[in-house]
Amino acid sequence: MKVNVHAVNFNVDRKLVDFINERLVKLEKYYDKVVSSDVFLKVEKTSEKENKVVEVKIHVPGDDFMVKKQCKTFEEGVELASESLERLLVKRKEKVRAHI
Repeated sequence: MKVNVHAVNFNVDRKLVDFINERLVKLEKYYDKVVSSDVFLKVEKTSEKENKVVEVKIHVPGDDFMVKKQCKTFEEGVELASESLERLLVKRKEKVRAHI
């Protein structure tokens, strides 16, 4: 699976990109037809501590899944987003299997 990381208005370090790749590649074991994913990292200008926004868009044949999480760190956001995507992909796989 191809993982594209887009950092909005800041430079992302290599360690974070590697973490995101590692975490999202694991999604393939839940649904093997994942084509690619786009990860958008944003920092909102608010006084709250939870100002890191992670949006993950996953492309599968015939569908796209989008998950948005807001957390204190990007790592936490990626973790929560990938857990949500795991559930979505498992549901999708079961739905596809039911139609066969």
